[in-house]
Amino acid sequence: MTYSAPVKDMLFNMEHLARIEQVAQIPGFEEAGLETAQAVLEECAKLCEGVVAPLNVPGDVNPSSFRDGKVATTPGFAEAFRQYAEGGWQGLQHPVDFGGQGLPKTIGAACVEMLNSANLSFALCPLLTDGAIEALLTAGSDALKATYLEKLISGQWTGTMNLTEPQAGSDLALVRTKAEPQADGTYKVFGTKIFITYGEHDMAENIVHLVLARVAGAPEGVKGISLFVVPKFLVNADGSLGERNDVHCVSIEHKMGIKASPTAVLQYGDNGGATGYLVGEENRGLEYMFIMMNAARYAVGMQGIAVAERSYQHAVQYARERVQSRPVDGSVKASATIIHHPDVRRMLMTMRAYTEGCRAMASVAAAAYDAAHHHADAQVREANAAFYEFMVPLVKGYSTEMSLEVTSLGVQVHGGMGFIEETGAAQYYRDAKILTIYEGTTAIQANDLVGRKTGRDGGQTARAIAAQIEKTEGELHADGSAAAKAVAVRLEQARKAFLDVVDFVVAQSRNDPNAVYAGSVPYLMLAGNLVAGWQMGRALLAAQQLLRKGQDEAFMRAKMVTAQFYAEHILTQAQGLRDAIVDGGASVMALPMDAF
Repeated sequence: MTYSAPVKDMLFNMEHLARIEQVAQIPGFEEAGLETAQAVLEECAKLCEGVVAPLNVPGDVNPSSFRDGKVATTPGFAEAFRQYAEGGWQGLQHPVDFGGQGLPKTIGAACVEMLNSANLSFALCPLLTDGAIEALLTAGSDALKATYLEKLISGQWTGTMNLTEPQAGSDLALVRTKAEPQADGTYKVFGTKIFITYGEHDMAENIVHLVLARVAGAPEGVKGISLFVVPKFLVNADGSLGERNDVHCVSIEHKMGIKASPTAVLQYGDNGGATGYLVGEENRGLEYMFIMMNAARYAVGMQGIAVAERSYQHAVQYARERVQSRPVDGSVKASATIIHHPDVRRMLMTMRAYTEGCRAMASVAAAAYDAAHHHADAQVREANAAFYEFMVPLVKGYSTEMSLEVTSLGVQVHGGMGFIEETGAAQYYRDAKILTIYEGTTAIQANDLVGRKTGRDGGQTARAIAAQIEKTEGELHADGSAAAKAVAVRLEQARKAFLDVVDFVVAQSRNDPNAVYAGSVPYLMLAGNLVAGWQMGRALLAAQQLLRKGQDEAFMRAKMVTAQFYAEHILTQAQGLRDAIVDGGASVMALPMDAF
């Protein structure tokens, strides 16, 4: 099945929801309006559809392999990465000072989605490199920036993030990798890191590892963690590659999905110590690593949207071709393609509505990021930063959980053939599962939403978002159409359920934290459900206005129908989620341990 990038839907979101022409008024983004966005997206689509997507199935069937300390990626990956790098795609969102193109995240996020739809395993290498670039831009010394950034941004070198150890998964307080200071200002790094995505590969000449480790005498727990650059090959003063560093891949994992992406076990310091360079100050490593993680969490949310889109397209193509049974309404006298059957249409619309809702939410979040980091007005920056930070766990958590539902439905649309690998539907389901786990599980995202994003400011940001949603409800009612009014009613019900939960979280976080955190994932799902539904309501308004002007009737009608379906079939889940949190959280903790 072929992949066709949803450029039209992406541009619709940028223009009417993310307001890209407003983004283009921010200093530095003056040339990054809708016309530029369209040109960039169309070129990205060509690369993703023609070069990267055809490698998706081969990567699943013939994944990365490990032999004699070296990793060989799937045939074709190295050449595809060369084309990706030479096209300037790695530097799309990064500063022109270091060779990037300096485009806003509003445009870059759409390109990230396309690349991941085309090939999730392939796209992980640029994703991790982006995170390394962000960390160095924020906390790296001038010397580190000069040595590494241009090569990373060009795609000549790639980057990784090294957090996890055999005894330390999400609990980074347990990190044991150590760093010993040397007389020349460098450090010797010793330890083992696991689950390192693209920790070893054959697609670039050097790999720049960002590694969490403890300096001798550092405080216990997370306060004693530092961050180091540890390159695979040391870099000479003239920028050329020097001798091999003392970091080696000892194995790669055999996985359920994303098989073409090499997930490495890296050993540091078996031969005297790996040379590392401190990023920023000692004992502030977790703070710096969160820069990478925040960038990666948003990107993983885009992966969820991407794999959902690919699964939806695959299912639609199959449903249009597979002949099975006569329609129940007698509209076709003989056996018909399954897209005629009501439940298949319900499943396909569910897939489409979830995917478009999350894409719209992520696009609006990207525009907020651009304003938060680059707007000239400090108050505008502050407001957008609060909004974006609230959105990150939703984009990551809700979109990835959504992708499991969508890819599962994709298998179901295929029936028994979905369970057969040769149809390709199962790969999306298998690939999607990791998205709810890495870069912080859904529960970690939900705990962040409860503690840092809701409880810390007394629900102020959450209520400000609810106020914006209420404004959209008024606009839907004012539109006057039956469809807009119906969406407004569902949106209001979901918003009120959300506010009930915000009040509960704020009131009970200290009095009964177990009850609050027992409902943290349902709260995240409710918030994501609502915010994506809000954007679908805004999309319906924009589509109706454009339809009245006679623009692209088929697309606008489809957008309106999808928004209505979201409101009727997905927004309506909000009340049940509200009840599970407010009324059901305490019951979880009331269960005795021997009940499990």
